[in-house]
Amino acid sequence: MATAEKPLSKGVIFGTSGLGGVLGWIAVHPFNTLAVRMNLEGMKAGGNAKPTSFVSFTSNLLKTEGASSLYAGIGAGCLRQVFYATARYGLFETFRDTLAKYRKTDFAQRFATAAVAGGCAALISCPVEVCLVRMSNDASLPADQKRNYKSVFDAILRIAREEGLPTFWSGSQPFVLRAMVVGGTQVATYDQFKLLYRDAGLGSGLTNQFASSMSAGLIYSLITMPLETAKNRMAFMKPDASGKLPYTSTVQTVTTVARSEGILALWNGFLPYYGRCGGHTVTMFIAVDQIRMMYRKLQ
Repeated sequence: MATAEKPLSKGVIFGTSGLGGVLGWIAVHPFNTLAVRMNLEGMKAGGNAKPTSFVSFTSNLLKTEGASSLYAGIGAGCLRQVFYATARYGLFETFRDTLAKYRKTDFAQRFATAAVAGGCAALISCPVEVCLVRMSNDASLPADQKRNYKSVFDAILRIAREEGLPTFWSGSQPFVLRAMVVGGTQVATYDQFKLLYRDAGLGSGLTNQFASSMSAGLIYSLITMPLETAKNRMAFMKPDASGKLPYTSTVQTVTTVARSEGILALWNGFLPYYGRCGGHTVTMFIAVDQIRMMYRKLQ
């Protein structure tokens, strides 16, 4: 009879979650850059900029700014994962295992713990998220409006000095809501799709993991894209001449964008956003599992 695997320590759980998140992010960062740039395109010309297709937008970006532009803000993206992925998956497993001591783990419990863990992780990582959004889209601004951050650490110092610490939580409300929805839907739908595809003949291996991850990514990408749009707008916004900010809350941002640019503007940049969400889900889950397998072998 097979013996049960020895539980991993909290340090290993949190460490492998963060490392897997960073490795997964490196693979999908170009999709994030494209998603942010396309999503914020509507802010140009007072919201009257004509939407472009994913292929046209990507082709034009590569011609005008080069392939290296796809990795703008990669430092901020990786640093974000150090905080976000580490906290999100580490806290989820910690909450889940703690609650399992008192009641049997079920779908509702997994959904709730994943949502709470996602919200906590978003609050922790929001300052780096603001830097990531700004650095990813800075190249699209006119020369006199560019922020020209030298690195994520330069961005952190300048934002704190020039705009104040509260700016680090610009867009925190939609970011936390999005993270809670992602946490719940990603875990729940991933588990459900694994069962569905296993019964459909895909087995339980890598093929199933890939198909389940991309399917889960599609579901939560569709659901969370309006919150992503609100988060991006609020993190990137600048005050007008009177010092008034254009966006003040999640609901106000979503309704303002929908009213002035059309409801579909909330899903601008969906294809690269889905590539980021689905791709990161696949690469991160596989990376975390492989790292933990190697760790167990070394033990």
